[in-house]
Amino acid sequence: MKLPSFQILKDRIFVLAVVLPTLLATAYFGFIASDVYVSESRFVVRSPDKQTTSPLGMLLKGAGFSRAQDDTYTVQDYMLSRDALQALQEKIDVRAAFSNSDIDRFSRFAGITYWWNSFEALHQYYQQKITIQFDTVSAITTMTVRAYTPGEAAKINQELLDLGEMLVNRLNERGRQDLIRFATSEVRVAEQKAQAAALALSGYRNSKNVIDPEKQSAIQLQQVAKLQEELISTKAQLAQLNTLARENPQIPALQRRAQAIQSEIDSEISRVAGGEKSLANKAADYQRLALEREFADRQLATALASLEQARNEAQRKQLYLERIVQPNTPDYPMEPKRIRGIIATFMLGLIAWGVLRLLVAGVREHHG
Repeated sequence: MKLPSFQILKDRIFVLAVVLPTLLATAYFGFIASDVYVSESRFVVRSPDKQTTSPLGMLLKGAGFSRAQDDTYTVQDYMLSRDALQALQEKIDVRAAFSNSDIDRFSRFAGITYWWNSFEALHQYYQQKITIQFDTVSAITTMTVRAYTPGEAAKINQELLDLGEMLVNRLNERGRQDLIRFATSEVRVAEQKAQAAALALSGYRNSKNVIDPEKQSAIQLQQVAKLQEELISTKAQLAQLNTLARENPQIPALQRRAQAIQSEIDSEISRVAGGEKSLANKAADYQRLALEREFADRQLATALASLEQARNEAQRKQLYLERIVQPNTPDYPMEPKRIRGIIATFMLGLIAWGVLRLLVAGVREHHG
C-alpha cells in the first residue's frame, strides 16, 4: 500500500491538530460561550480564647479575639457540602439558575457536559462553581462564586455566608449546651445530697433532743466544774467545823448539802458520759451526720463553682464569622477568557501537531 506523501500528511495533520481546533475554539469562545460573572467575598472565623501570631491575628487579639483555624476548615467544608447545597436550593433555585436555556449547552447544568439531572450531578457541578481559599498566614478565607448573571452570583455568595453564620451559631449553641448540661446535672445531684444530709441531721436532733453534743458537753462539764468547786468549799467548811466544834448544829446541814452537790455532779456526769442517753453516746452518730452534711455542702459549692466556670468557658469559646469583604455584584463578566482560550487552543494544537509529525516521520522511516 502506497503511503501519501510526507508533505500531504503534514498538511492534513496541521489542519486536524491546529486549524480545525482553533476554528472551533474561535467559534465557541466568540459566539457560543456564555458570560460568567464572579462574585467575591472574604471572611474570618475567630474565637476569643485561641492564640495566633499572624499580624491580622494580633490585630484581632487586641480587640479581644483571635482566629479559629480548625473551625474555619469546618465552615469551608460545610459550604461545599450537599447539606449546604440542599439548604441553598430551598432558598434559591440553584438548579434553575444553572440550567437556564440562555446558558450555552456546554456550560449549563443538564446540558451536554452534565446531561444527567440528578442531585449528585448538581452537587458536582455546584462544587465547580464555588471556590474557597484559606490563607494560613492572615487566616482570611476568600470565597468566589461563578454564575451566569450578576444577581445570581452575588445572591448565592450572600446566602452561603448566611449559611456559614448559621453553622457557627449551631456549633456555639451545641458547645454551650454540652458544657453546661453536665455541670447542671452535677449541681442538681449535689443539691439533693445536701438537702438529704441536712434533713438527716435535723431529724437526728429532733429525735435525740440534742443540738450539738460537743458544745452541750462543754456546757455540762462547766456546770460540773462549778459544782465540784462548791463541793470542795462545802467539804472544807465541814472539815473545819468537825475540827473546831463537833457539836455545831451546822454540820448536819453541811453534810446534806455535800451529798446533794455530789448527787448533782453524778447526774451531770451521767448526762455527759456513761449511759445510753448520754451526750457521748450521741456524739458519734451526730458527728457522722454532721460530717456528711459538711461534705455535701462542699460538694454543692464545688458543683456551683464548676457550673459558673462552665458558663464562662462556654462564653469564652464562642465562634464568630466576621465578614471582611461583603459579596460584590459584578458589573462585567470575568470569564470565560476568550482570547486566552483561543490562543491556548492554538498553542496546544501546535504541540500536538509537532508530536504527530514526529510520529509520522518515524513510521515512514520504519517502512522505508
